[in-house]
Amino acid sequence: MDPVLKLQYTIDALFGTGVSRHLPKELEITFSRKTGRIREVYHDKKLLCVLRIDGGLAISPYFAQMLLKSKRFKENCVEIDEESKPFVEDGKSVFCKHVVWCGKNIRIQSDVPVLYKDKVIAVGKAVLPAELISQMKRGVAIKIRDSLKSPKKGDDAL
Repeated sequence: MDPVLKLQYTIDALFGTGVSRHLPKELEITFSRKTGRIREVYHDKKLLCVLRIDGGLAISPYFAQMLLKSKRFKENCVEIDEESKPFVEDGKSVFCKHVVWCGKNIRIQSDVPVLYKDKVIAVGKAVLPAELISQMKRGVAIKIRDSLKSPKKGDDAL
């Protein structure tokens, strides 16, 4: 199967039909040497996503911002308040009380882009489903995996 087609099917299955239309045309795909499967997808030397063994996708904030052009993709996102923005950008978890808006497609363990004023500031894994994130005022909603200020390889950590 064509790797780009497989990637499109995976994006549509995870985030909603038609979201893959916003996938850029020029993609660089790396494959696993052992299994031959797709490992990483790049665009302009920037990481878009990593395909997981379980069939899921680990998307980057850069790729989430690209997919945000689709209205269906926004149903997989949460929007946070100004108070928690600097903490989330530093890679801290998102708590339920700081969620202003929550998309209805969020499920436990799904990848969730975190928005602030319609800009992706981080991507993480959902700890709770959408219904509970909206209702609860305590506890962690999303554990952040990658954020805008997270240290990249080669950066000197303090």
